[in-house]
Amino acid sequence: MSKQKIAIFWPGDQRQAPNEVARPSAEQATAQLERALGKLGRAHYRVPGFVSKPHEAIEKLGPVDDPMIGVCVHWFYGPHTCDGVVGKDSPLLLTSNFSGQWPGLVGLLNTAACLESVGRRGVSRAWTSASDWSADTAFMDRLAEWCSTGRIVYPEGEISYHAPISPAGAQRARRVADGIRRRRVLALMFGDTSMGMINGYFGPRLLNPIGFTEHKIDQAWIIGRGRSISDKRIEDAWKFVCDKGVVFHHGESGAEDFDQASTREQLRDYLVALDLLEEFKGDCLGWQYQLGLIPLRPPSDFAEGLLNSACRPESSGDTVATATEADQGNLVPMEMMKRLLVDKGLHQAVMFHDVRWGDVHDGRFIWVLLNSGSCGAYAFNHDPATLEGVHSYRQPRMYFPAAGGTFAGESMPGPITWARAYIKEGALWMDVGRGEVVKLPPAVRDAWWNGTTRQWPLMAADLGISQETLMAHYLSNHVAVAYGDIHDEMVALSQELGFKVRVLGARA
Repeated sequence: MSKQKIAIFWPGDQRQAPNEVARPSAEQATAQLERALGKLGRAHYRVPGFVSKPHEAIEKLGPVDDPMIGVCVHWFYGPHTCDGVVGKDSPLLLTSNFSGQWPGLVGLLNTAACLESVGRRGVSRAWTSASDWSADTAFMDRLAEWCSTGRIVYPEGEISYHAPISPAGAQRARRVADGIRRRRVLALMFGDTSMGMINGYFGPRLLNPIGFTEHKIDQAWIIGRGRSISDKRIEDAWKFVCDKGVVFHHGESGAEDFDQASTREQLRDYLVALDLLEEFKGDCLGWQYQLGLIPLRPPSDFAEGLLNSACRPESSGDTVATATEADQGNLVPMEMMKRLLVDKGLHQAVMFHDVRWGDVHDGRFIWVLLNSGSCGAYAFNHDPATLEGVHSYRQPRMYFPAAGGTFAGESMPGPITWARAYIKEGALWMDVGRGEVVKLPPAVRDAWWNGTTRQWPLMAADLGISQETLMAHYLSNHVAVAYGDIHDEMVALSQELGFKVRVLGARA
């Protein structure tokens, strides 16, 4: 590809406001990329404007036969790349500014996984946190490799395809697998493929062989059923969350429209979810919310956080594994991990997070895991009987016009097991790893939290692998996290149910 010009494009959000906010960052990053390409003697041109709709991907990227580079500087939708490049095998590079404020790396990870799920070959990744991209030697070496060969090869020393399993771990995995075979897992789905996250939708053809079944419910049911939720149930739920320790940041500066009425409406939707789970005997829940309900209902995050907590209104004493954005790639391992935790005598809460950003602290690379609210209260207090430590802030207005709160807090330190399911070459795979949630000094914690999205729950975690391994090989922007060591059991259970498995860890 040494003589071909390189096409540079901007994958975008469907919503115009986030694209406009990101435009200066996109311009700056593209100028840096163009300067770096110039130093390598490579000719290039820009595909005009953000790619913000599937048809734009088809129309703008489809005709391009030259090698392409996507500049990833904010959150954007997978189809806005995939739909224009699927069916090709020409070199494609996703480049990201490694920034917490501008989560381009989140968009890169999601889109790389989407491309893998649809079998698009020839995709590479490169990233940098340098203000001058061309001064980052590692980035320039990777860019030069891509320019000359059409691909970047990353080390795989932290990836293995097997793990030694103890007899006790294997027995536990078989017990859980036998339970799933006796009574299939029913995943209730409020919609699917939120914001074009096609890598997170498996469907019945892939779910059924592993013992899971989905039942879809149109999100309109949430509105319709909500009308029959009594005021008394909502009042009782409101009193419960207040008595159990939730701190509501109603009416604060910039959140003047966030009030008790907003939270009560979120509790209405939570109670609808409970009723539907009971009616259909659902075991776990995927909740799309975005984008269809954004102008019609408050955010689903507070309800999702409650469902992922044992301490909640009208609780059975159990958690309901709930995946935001209807992401089955997280929902499936969340339910599997929950069952393993219960069998091992550990608390069953499993948290849902974005892989948002990271940096070195005290000699370790620590990831900021940060999602808008699908993290249960147990992460903040390690006490299944309380909601202490939960704060509810107004969701950022640019993305959530209807006022409603998050389910936020600082996650407590402790050993963790993490996992993620994904599609590769038409089959289901599972990544499994060990890690540790760490306690950051308050000044570092606040700088990192405020530098990302302060309204969302924070988990500072060493995932047991290098930054390079995750950025180069991980196939999602989401991760399922459980406190406690169920690593070997999760590997064994995944294999027992029919997944192909990758074990990610420095000792692999």
